[in-house]
Amino acid sequence: MRNDALRTRTLPELEELDRIIEASAGRARVRTICEVEVDGQRFPVRSIALGTQSPALPALALIGGVHGLERIGTDVILSFLGSLVERLRWDELLNRDLERVGLFFVPIVNPAGMWRGTRANGNGVDLMRNAPVQSSEGAAWLLGGQRMSAHLPWYRGDALAPMEAEAQALCDAVRAELLTRPFSLALDCHSGFGLRDRIWFPHAHTRNPIAHVAEVHALMALYGRSYPNHDYVFEPQCRQYLTHGDLWDYLYLQNAGDPGRIFLPLTLEMGSWRWIKKRPTQLFSRVGIFNPLKEHRHQRVLRRHLIWLEFLLRATASWRQWVPVGEARAQHERNGLANWFEATT
Repeated sequence: MRNDALRTRTLPELEELDRIIEASAGRARVRTICEVEVDGQRFPVRSIALGTQSPALPALALIGGVHGLERIGTDVILSFLGSLVERLRWDELLNRDLERVGLFFVPIVNPAGMWRGTRANGNGVDLMRNAPVQSSEGAAWLLGGQRMSAHLPWYRGDALAPMEAEAQALCDAVRAELLTRPFSLALDCHSGFGLRDRIWFPHAHTRNPIAHVAEVHALMALYGRSYPNHDYVFEPQCRQYLTHGDLWDYLYLQNAGDPGRIFLPLTLEMGSWRWIKKRPTQLFSRVGIFNPLKEHRHQRVLRRHLIWLEFLLRATASWRQWVPVGEARAQHERNGLANWFEATT
């Protein structure tokens, strides 16, 4: 970890990340993938890697804080990362697992937005609308991304400008850490939509199904059999709304044409309306719309998703045991298309 002028004590989440890195006792590989400045403050965007670096073995990425207001996503990632670092001290099974799977974390993609308490970054750009992917099927007005003004929400940035530094750094890091592997999963943690927790997968810019519907369906079926009492809703994001500029669509499309690699980017969209339903006064707080404000609810959310994150780690390490081939793959594809796309294609 860098211990210089970039080290900051202005964000609790960065303080917690520093503490976890220090507790890792050199087991974690830490990089500053970019730096951002806002309001006279300078922030690092750090990545943390654990486990094998071999490109012949699978990898899982856990991402948070793309939207600065949605701090609960970062908190979920930090909670899991902290648990792993502590368990590495004594858990022989975990240490052996990490000999055959890589783990990659970017817990705070948008520290400037977190510092300001905004969805967008320091330039007013929504990083999840910033990739060069255009929807031709009627993206939701404003919500789907707009180029009119940074003073309006969901601003994509200027059409002629390069991607924002944070978005570009995340994409570069994912390409280096995941897209060189035969199998990789990514989970990006967000909040703010609906009463239920949803696991979204691409596409966001089109209603056409992705090439790996079979693999996504097999993963969801595996989770359902392993934890039949879960209440996640699994679906492509396009079932809810279409957007321009989705980073995960962009990265998925770059890798989809490689028959020798499987890359499955997922989004955990935590249903913040359930917190508002229990405490309606949160509607009057910009932070409260996206985060549980009561401490006991905050802790419950952190516990709630640990099973899912642990499952993703095990599923990534054991991907050859469940990724379907032959007729099994064809059946999963038929089931996935029927479940998720027959009403949209």
